[in-house]
This record gives sequence, C-alpha cells and structure tokens, in this order.
Amino acid sequence: MEIPVRQASDDEAAFFHEHGWVRLDRLIEPDLAARLRERAMRRLDARERSRATLVDQAFGQSRDIAASDELFGALALSQGMGRTAVRLLRGVRAVRVQVTNLLVKEAGEHGATEFHQDFPWMPMDRSAMLTVWLALADVPADMGSLRFYSGSHRCGLLGRSFTRPGDDQLSQHPWLKELELSPPLDLKAGDATAHHALTVHGAPANRRDSPRLSFTVTYFDADALYTGLPYRQTDGLGLRVNQPFEHERFPCPRP
Repeated sequence: MEIPVRQASDDEAAFFHEHGWVRLDRLIEPDLAARLRERAMRRLDARERSRATLVDQAFGQSRDIAASDELFGALALSQGMGRTAVRLLRGVRAVRVQVTNLLVKEAGEHGATEFHQDFPWMPMDRSAMLTVWLALADVPADMGSLRFYSGSHRCGLLGRSFTRPGDDQLSQHPWLKELELSPPLDLKAGDATAHHALTVHGAPANRRDSPRLSFTVTYFDADALYTGLPYRQTDGLGLRVNQPFEHERFPCPRP
C-alpha cells in the first residue's frame, strides 16, 4: 500500500536547515487524515491512562502504532515521508523509523508540554534525527500546537528533561529566551510540522473542549551506530555496539 505524501519543497528544506523546524501544509490530504483519525480514536480510547510521569501529565500516547496498524505503517514507511526526512536532514543518504506514536492532549487532563530536546535520551552516535508531527484533526493554536525556539538545533546537546521537576530547557538554560520563538500555529487536519531532535520545543495546554490529536513519526540517519546507552526501546534487542540499527524495529521507508 503506497500512501500519497507530498515531499518538502526547496523553500521548506531551506527553512528547516536555518530554523530547525518547518511547517508542512497539507502533507497528506484531509480525507486520509480523517481515516487515520478514526483509527487513532479507537486506539486511544482503549489505552491505559496514566499520570505516573511528567510526560503523562503533558499528553497521552499510544506508542508504536505503525507496527500494529496497516494504514499508519504504510504512512510511516511511504516514499514521500522517507524522502522528505532525507531532504530535511541533509547529508543523509537514507533514514530509519525510530518510533511512531499517537499523541492526545485533552483539556482538563493534560497540562503544557515543557520545552525540551528529543535527542538527549537516544542511543545513536549522531543527532541527525527529526520528528514529523501530523495533525489528524484541526489544531488551532490554543489547542496546543507545538512551538519551537528557532536555531536552537545549533546549540548542541542541552541535557535531559522530564526526569525531575524544573528540568525543562528554559529553566536549565534561560539564555534560550534570546532566540526567536516560533509563532502560534493554526493547523488543519493533514498539516504537519517537522523539527530536528536538537530543536528546543514545547506546547501550551489545550484550551478547547475537544482533544488535540496527532500522529508522530521520528526518523534517524540509517547509518547511525548503536552506542549501547540504556534505553527502554532498544534494551534486549541484541543490537551490537558500534554497528548500525539492523533490526525489524527500525525499518527504512521505501526508496
């Protein structure tokens, strides 16, 4: 099954390289977003709800959706998504899927997502990694669309967040506020953003009555080597240190 996904334009790729994030309008068609939304709601309604961690307090999630749902799997492994990831990361010959996720932020249940980087947890030997954040329903800015500190991907590894109260990036590095904060984004179903794994990003709480619903897929350099860093997703898979992530958990999109 090949899913139609438009590829990033030259202007969008240039914006991503400069700012560390980019808006990708109408990445998929609204009717496909509606089909995905139906599947997502059934999956999220059945999820185990938890508020055990700081992440749980920011949003609900259902991880690895692409491994169990054919349509989400086809989207994550589509040529359009893979080629866009390669183009945005620049200098990367191919990418692998690191993780897919359904995310929901519900008013009254979830608060703001504190500003953070994605990469500090990762067991890869290079930071060529990005996440595509796809709106499955309309996401006005006051529903909690993502915001980004432009250029922060050039500031290097800034440390972990969500490990203890007060460890968000703005508390650890107040100078980040000198960077430009992206404007509030109103997204339609099928629109997306993409951000580098070193880009500092976060999201306000959902101020609407309906849930903020999105699908995310993270891609990383297919030539990245495994460092052996303890990480729940990779522990026990038999990956070899200093070797590529040659495992069915990390497939490459169609070339």
